[in-house]
Amino acid sequence: MYENLLPRFLKYVKTETRSDATSTSTPSTATQVAFAHELEQEMKDLGLQDVIYNAENGFVMGTLPSNTDKDVRTIGFISHMDTADFNAENVNPQIIENYDGASTINLDKEGKYTLNTKDFPNLKNYTGQTLITTDGSTLLGADDKSGIAEIMTAMEILVKNPEIKHGEIKVAFGPDEEIGTGADKFDVTQFGADFAYTMDGGPVGELQFETFNAAQAEITIEGKNVHPGTAKNTMINAIQLAIDFQNALPQDEVPEKTDGREGFYHLLAIEGTPDAAKMTYIIRDHDRQTFEDRKGKIQAVADQINAQFDHPRVNVDMFDQYYNMKEVIEKDMSIVELAKNAMVSLEIAPAIEPVRGGTDGSKLSYMGLPTPNIFAGGENMHGRFEFVSLQAMEKATDVIVKIAELNAL
Repeated sequence: MYENLLPRFLKYVKTETRSDATSTSTPSTATQVAFAHELEQEMKDLGLQDVIYNAENGFVMGTLPSNTDKDVRTIGFISHMDTADFNAENVNPQIIENYDGASTINLDKEGKYTLNTKDFPNLKNYTGQTLITTDGSTLLGADDKSGIAEIMTAMEILVKNPEIKHGEIKVAFGPDEEIGTGADKFDVTQFGADFAYTMDGGPVGELQFETFNAAQAEITIEGKNVHPGTAKNTMINAIQLAIDFQNALPQDEVPEKTDGREGFYHLLAIEGTPDAAKMTYIIRDHDRQTFEDRKGKIQAVADQINAQFDHPRVNVDMFDQYYNMKEVIEKDMSIVELAKNAMVSLEIAPAIEPVRGGTDGSKLSYMGLPTPNIFAGGENMHGRFEFVSLQAMEKATDVIVKIAELNAL
């Protein structure tokens, strides 16, 4: 039943599809366009109908028609094609069969990079399973090509097993999730689903319908640079103002000191000279009011520093990125219950926790398509230590099939 899952996944991860945050095109890279057309053909070969590539938004979509006479809701399954900001060229996956849950895995031949239980205790959860890892020089791309492989395999299973009754199912694979723009142009009406799931979570059991509210702030600082020998009472060092700005924010409300539903300010980038400096922050919180308060704090710190000078030296350009999809999904929790029941029926313990981040579902939910997030199996995303278990991908595939089946009861 899963005979094509691993070959499909290996083929996908060997196809370079890294997104580019500096690009102004959609998709942001030509490799994603090429990959979308490959998926387009594969969907047609599987027997999906109405398969199209939308050049306006970079999504490839298809439909598995209903095979039941019952009037049931149309479900969508969505994954993203792009990989994160890490080397993604010449991905060379390694397969470790029957992992013992304790041994160190050498990724590269020299043993410079290893997966070991001291640094990655989550390895202990995979005793007896088949792991797919990197060779230490690239990321793997399980985020989110595991999701694509799972959706494709689930559609293949449903096509080949018509005795499994299901309603109409919509499938979409899109670009640029990793740079936060992928869902911006998604056409909910064209997609035509009543609700959807992104297959973009981590370990087995993850079921997420609560994300951060998110904003980004670009801080530009104007200094006054003069010779340091005559600088007294004249120089205004933009770098020092940047330091003062950072120090005025709550020092414990940063990613490395928070977890759960605790929000944070994250200084993402800083550069400058005494004459001018620039800082980039991301602001995150699950609670909408606290989120707004955090944005207010950023502006308040700028105002406090500016009050020391005859004209504003610190400028804040702040914009919202996405919102907590819980505010939409909690209006109809049946879609969460459907996924939860599918997992329970497969003896998978649902792990329902807030996402310390966002998914395409964060934006899609506010666009009129409620979209919780389901595990795809990957671990240690976005770098050379990424891995995924074949058995985890099989379970994710089972969940997709079971959701479709339960929805038609």
